[in-house]
Amino acid sequence: MDGKVLARIGAIVFVAIAITVTVIEITREDIPAPVSTAPSLQPPADPLRATLRHCQQLGEAAASDADCLAAWAESRDRFLGRTPAPAAPNGGQ
Repeated sequence: MDGKVLARIGAIVFVAIAITVTVIEITREDIPAPVSTAPSLQPPADPLRATLRHCQQLGEAAASDADCLAAWAESRDRFLGRTPAPAAPNGGQ
């Protein structure tokens, strides 16, 4: 085969591929993007988490805050898988 014949065959193949791709692109239906359901999968808000964030913002003052000390104890117990210790009765002897 001579060079002109190969060039013509190559051009015909290129045009055929370009037409095929164009037809496929034109006939393709746009599929709407799926609606994100991630917010519904979020666990309910944890009040302990909010308290810990508040204590984080307090900085050094949190070390003497009773609510922060209780929140840290509860967080530690959750992490270690322990059941929280029963509260000491008020005014008991």
